[in-house]
Amino acid sequence: MTSLQIKTLLAPPDLRTANQKSVDFLNRRFQSLDDLDELETLVLDAQQHNDDLQTKLSLSESKITALLADTRVSAESDIHTAQELSLLRHSLTDELSELSQELISTLSEGDGRATLLEDIETLHRNLKELQSVKGYVQVIEHALNLSENSAKQIRSLKLSISASSLSEYQALQAFVAKVSEACSKVEDGSSDQALNLVLFLETIRDKTWTNIQDTLSGSLSTSAEKIGWPTAVDYPSASAEDRAAFEHTFRNLLKLQSWGEKNRTVQPPQTPTKKNGLYPLHALVHPISLRFKYHFEGTRQTNRLDKPEWYFTHVLNVAHEHRTFMETVVQRLLDSSEYKDIKAWHEFTYLLLPLLSRKLKHIMPSLLPHPSLLAHTIYQALVFDASLSDEGFLIHGTSASKEYTHQGKWEGVSEVILGNLEWFEAWLRGEQNFAEEQYHDIISASDAWLIAGTDHEHDDDAQGDVKATHSARRICSLFEQVTDRYSPLPRFAQRTNFLLSVQLPLLSYYHGRIISSLDAFETLSSAFVRAVPGALGVSLGREEGSVHVDNRGLTSGVEGVQRLCKALLSAKYVETAMLGWAEELFFVELWAEINHSLDLRSRAITNPLLPDPKTEGGDVPEDTLFDELIAQYEALITRAEGMVVQQTLLAPIALLSSHLAFLRNNMSQATLTNLYRRIAARLAEHILHRQILYRSHFDLREGKSIRAECELWVETCRVALGGGLAGGRARVDAPWTKLLQAASLASAEGEAWTEIVDVTFGTHNAETWDAAMAQAVGSIELGQEEVIRVLKRREDCSH
Repeated sequence: MTSLQIKTLLAPPDLRTANQKSVDFLNRRFQSLDDLDELETLVLDAQQHNDDLQTKLSLSESKITALLADTRVSAESDIHTAQELSLLRHSLTDELSELSQELISTLSEGDGRATLLEDIETLHRNLKELQSVKGYVQVIEHALNLSENSAKQIRSLKLSISASSLSEYQALQAFVAKVSEACSKVEDGSSDQALNLVLFLETIRDKTWTNIQDTLSGSLSTSAEKIGWPTAVDYPSASAEDRAAFEHTFRNLLKLQSWGEKNRTVQPPQTPTKKNGLYPLHALVHPISLRFKYHFEGTRQTNRLDKPEWYFTHVLNVAHEHRTFMETVVQRLLDSSEYKDIKAWHEFTYLLLPLLSRKLKHIMPSLLPHPSLLAHTIYQALVFDASLSDEGFLIHGTSASKEYTHQGKWEGVSEVILGNLEWFEAWLRGEQNFAEEQYHDIISASDAWLIAGTDHEHDDDAQGDVKATHSARRICSLFEQVTDRYSPLPRFAQRTNFLLSVQLPLLSYYHGRIISSLDAFETLSSAFVRAVPGALGVSLGREEGSVHVDNRGLTSGVEGVQRLCKALLSAKYVETAMLGWAEELFFVELWAEINHSLDLRSRAITNPLLPDPKTEGGDVPEDTLFDELIAQYEALITRAEGMVVQQTLLAPIALLSSHLAFLRNNMSQATLTNLYRRIAARLAEHILHRQILYRSHFDLREGKSIRAECELWVETCRVALGGGLAGGRARVDAPWTKLLQAASLASAEGEAWTEIVDVTFGTHNAETWDAAMAQAVGSIELGQEEVIRVLKRREDCSH
């Protein structure tokens, strides 16, 4: 029984609850006076029930008393047991603590002694380590003995090399393979890792093979020195004994290489000096390499950063002077071996190239801060590659030909620099900065905008008959200079970088400079005077640093036309140059590659200076690389020509306006009308004959210019007369009617032009022709013969 139950049983009765229940019972039982008759009976029943409850209460109290006594006894017993258990727990804790103190290891903190188990484990571990070290040492000792015996076996060799003379090396190779198979890999929990022992044995094996090769190479070098190597060899003049010794040692190295390619399980790590290549030719290149290091990698005067042509020329000379020896003696030895497919001179030249590659990689950090030296070095590398190709060098026919089967042709020594993106971009930035500096020098020169004479130094080129300013000629010359510098680049992507980063911006800068000059001219001619840097009309004064601008002289008279002609001639010359460049094979091939290459196409699409490449597949593009810039320059030329015409017409139009204004103010209307009609008729007839009927052929653009000029004359008369003639505007326009109609015919285009030509040169009757003319140009005063003469002046008239 729980303590809560005991408390409930011992609690006294609740009198309020009992009284409330009694009241509720009486209210429920006696609801009327008649119910009181049963009161006595109910009292007796209640008395009897109360007696029963008292009896039960007495019995319950006695039981509760006995239960409390038993509960107290049980609780005291449990408390006693708990105390005993607590004492037992503390005793056990003390015993465990003592046992733990006795088991503390020497590896833990404190001054405790090692346990016996730890001593046994340590001795066992040391024994295993010693046994392992002993096994390692025995394996390494055996491998080193085999390596030493292999070297001794080769050094004592007196006859030709054979499989028996390499028996010790074969044993070494088999031993390394056996050890590698037995313990090649060990699990470290995450990945497989080769044991250091195996790696060390493989290093011994590979070094042993290198030592064997070096031993035979030393013998070949000794015999080669006796016939004059590394200078030019006069083989027939050498003694028969020396020639025999040379050929014997040469063949020995070939046999060694052949045996190694067939029997060696693992190739040695390739180094820059022994990557591929025939062993005997490596041996012959070695003294040349030492001489190269002596002259070009040491402290001698020949090792100069600004003279890359020296070491490039040195390698070319070496390859050239030994060519005969290689193509006769060495080629004969190769033809009698398994390497008959190798071309001796090509292989020898190929093995000389690492000398230059090593040199270039070594000096590049010193060249990067000096763009001019870097550019000169790259240029010399490209010249070297071109010279070597002209000599007939091919990568095919060498031991490296397999590597280039899928890579195409040999990219040259220049690829050491050009193939490094960081170095190539440094060169590109240097060339870009140099071109921009040259551009600014050109346009800032005192004679930049002077028109060059016909005896100019550039008159022997394709544009010699085109006059131009000095700046235009120099810009074109700079463009061609840049082309010469990057045209030998082997990759189209590299050429495209130069085109987009260096060349096209030059033409765009010059185009923008001419536009700014025309803008300045228009601003000044509109009486809004302001200084425009580099404008064509600004001239330096005599005093240093002073600039004098004559606002009236800049835009008026012949001087104004001269300034406009400078812009016109400059733009025309560059446009003509671009038309010539667009037909050159170099730019045709470059534009075709840009159209066909996905990467280059994406770059061209985003460049506003290139036309949109539309060619796909292997089709030849119909447009040219310079079409976009040519279109921009053509628009510039049209604008300049229009300004020249306007400037030329300004003086006579102003003179006509002043004369008519004078006549209007001082003459009677009748006299003014008569004089104006005669003046206007004479002018209109003169312009009609000189500008339309009796001149060379013109195109639509010139036809529109003629119409604009004619309308300008008429508009001038309208303004000058200002209503001074009776009849108004119609009377003013009357003398100019035929000229205006001829100008409208000269500038017709589209369907109107087609209809005019058809009805004029066709078999239509006069009524049809009159109706067509009236619809096209209004009422016609020109006869059909005159219309025919006007139409035939147009270049696009096929009749």
